[in-house]
Amino acid sequence: MEATLVTSKGQVTIPMELRQRLGIRQGSRIEFFLVGDHIEMRVKSSPPSKSLSGFGMLKSNRTAIPAHLNPAMLLERHQQDPVWHPCASDNRSHARSRK
Repeated sequence: MEATLVTSKGQVTIPMELRQRLGIRQGSRIEFFLVGDHIEMRVKSSPPSKSLSGFGMLKSNRTAIPAHLNPAMLLERHQQDPVWHPCASDNRSHARSRK
């Protein structure tokens, strides 16, 4: 049994092993009951778990790739012109100067 300190706001940290076993995570709702001289708590609800695919878990400062992107076309274009880059703003002027 682990002991934890109560903060000035009346908050306590539930040990990680207990949170994992009971499925308690951010957003979980907990019920408290006074039973004799001790408190019992029960998990009332937990938010749905995040997708296991990992999609959307990483943040980036780059602009998003358009849905219509064709990777094969990009590879072919890069092989034809190694200097060309799909995000470069001067692609048109570069393409004109090479022709």
